[in-house]
Amino acid sequence: MIDLNLLTSLAVKASLKAGNDILKVYKSADFDITIKSDNSPLTLADKKSHTIIMEMLKETTLPVLSEEGADIPYETRKNWEYFWLVDPLDGTKEFINRNGEFTVNIALIHNDTPILGVIYVPVTKDLYYGNMEIGAFKAINVDEGLNFENLNSLLQMSFRLPFFIDDEVITVVASKSHLTKETSDYIEELKKANGYINLISKGSSLKLCMVAEGTASIYPRFGPTMEWDIAAGHAIASAAGCNVTLKDEKTPLVYNKEELLNPWFIVKR
Repeated sequence: MIDLNLLTSLAVKASLKAGNDILKVYKSADFDITIKSDNSPLTLADKKSHTIIMEMLKETTLPVLSEEGADIPYETRKNWEYFWLVDPLDGTKEFINRNGEFTVNIALIHNDTPILGVIYVPVTKDLYYGNMEIGAFKAINVDEGLNFENLNSLLQMSFRLPFFIDDEVITVVASKSHLTKETSDYIEELKKANGYINLISKGSSLKLCMVAEGTASIYPRFGPTMEWDIAAGHAIASAAGCNVTLKDEKTPLVYNKEELLNPWFIVKR
């Protein structure tokens, strides 16, 4: 039997430990950047975070699919009932540009649905987490030095999401590095239908966190993302009462597909 609260605690601890090592690289004078086969950048921080998370999740005996170890054949993956889906460093471009908008993402998938998510922001020390049983939460100013005995003690230091909802203004959050024409067109249509639209640009999975906490109303993504980019944010947003669907705003977004590239989607409060 899966204990979601126990697994959430472990994922939180893994994200904080990985975030600490990421910050050490981030604050160093220089760091090497290599380009992967898909033309995306890879740093020492990605590798260190991946190693830490893989080691800590090993005790759960559940399989792990990580961006930095994503060559697991579909023939193997398709039989997984539960598995971890991890992006050790989401927002590598933001990391390289040193704007602080990068995260550690850890999700637990049941069949094709994210049921647990943890997102840690090393620079701001913000922690977002949640699961389908307890809801979604945010803790502020936390790092690897945080000691909590169990999830209940962590919950006592956290705010339940959403903690802010403005029904007067529609706030759209969009990608800082990957804003496509299709997304811009969608935002223009929203403006025509609703008048004033507040538009915010944000990096990494922080866009999903903003919808979960209520500081954004909609996150449209009409461009490429991979499953590990958004699974943790999907779980947190869902636990906070948001809808994560395909562009039609009806069809659920699913995971562990043969092709790990996501279709276009919308996250909406």
